[in-house]
Amino acid sequence: MDSIIYLLGRTLIGLIQALPLRLVAILGRIGGFLVYLLDVRHRRVALKNVSRCFPDKSPSEVRALVRENFCRIGESYTCGIKTASMSDHELRKHLEFTGPEYLTQPQEGGPTRSAVIAIGHFGNFELYVHFAQFCPGYRSIATYRGMPQPSINKLMKNLRNKSECTFYDRRYDNAKLKEAMNTPGVMLGLLCDQCGGDRGLQLPFFGKNASTSPATAIYALRYDCLLFPAICYRTGLGKWRIECGESIPTKTDEAKNRSSEDIMRDVNAAIEAGVRKDPANWFWVHNRWKRSRPTSETA
Repeated sequence: MDSIIYLLGRTLIGLIQALPLRLVAILGRIGGFLVYLLDVRHRRVALKNVSRCFPDKSPSEVRALVRENFCRIGESYTCGIKTASMSDHELRKHLEFTGPEYLTQPQEGGPTRSAVIAIGHFGNFELYVHFAQFCPGYRSIATYRGMPQPSINKLMKNLRNKSECTFYDRRYDNAKLKEAMNTPGVMLGLLCDQCGGDRGLQLPFFGKNASTSPATAIYALRYDCLLFPAICYRTGLGKWRIECGESIPTKTDEAKNRSSEDIMRDVNAAIEAGVRKDPANWFWVHNRWKRSRPTSETA
């Protein structure tokens, strides 16, 4: 059965990658709309989340935003499959990048400090793996948690291995990740907009405490990295722009480490600003405010 799932998945991926990107985006939006109609559970989660975060919106405005959000998610998933097969040169026609001069301008002798990029489920978030092509001297790395189904895990690895980003499985590759982080010129992308569970920090997000993983702050502090937030915005059908914000400080004015709580509070604020800028662009079907036991954790 696992082999059959893999073959079916590989065939579907091949068909999607054979189509023009614009057509893939249209088909993804149609698929997302169908999911909006049929997936009652996730539609309810999204409606509840949007209503909580934008209480000034009318019920009809909330429904319209959630409907567009489902279409965007469908577009992002199908386009993520297509863009995984595209070269950096091909992607330049569909992807823009803006960011601080420190990252985008070549540095003599290469970057002196590595960087942690706080990313979230915005737009075609698979495009984050191409981040380093816009940042001379850096090489991209990222962490992931392998899927329990071997076939799906293999499909995901095959898709992502075509990029120049190196992926480390959080379950098995801790030693390799540590070795990579101890070398200069590394750019580590970490998703930071999911529920952090019982071990997360209880920090405000849209005015209500949400369990927040401190991993982004911990890595930045532990390896003395610069820390930047980045958002992938959809600018049109099959077109995106990654906006990298200014550095979030990890030190106080007295050159002491800031606490993980303070750093992640700033990260949450940057993510929230990205959501407010284009609400339909975020992953509203995820319950960011799951109930969990509050804990305090610093680096």
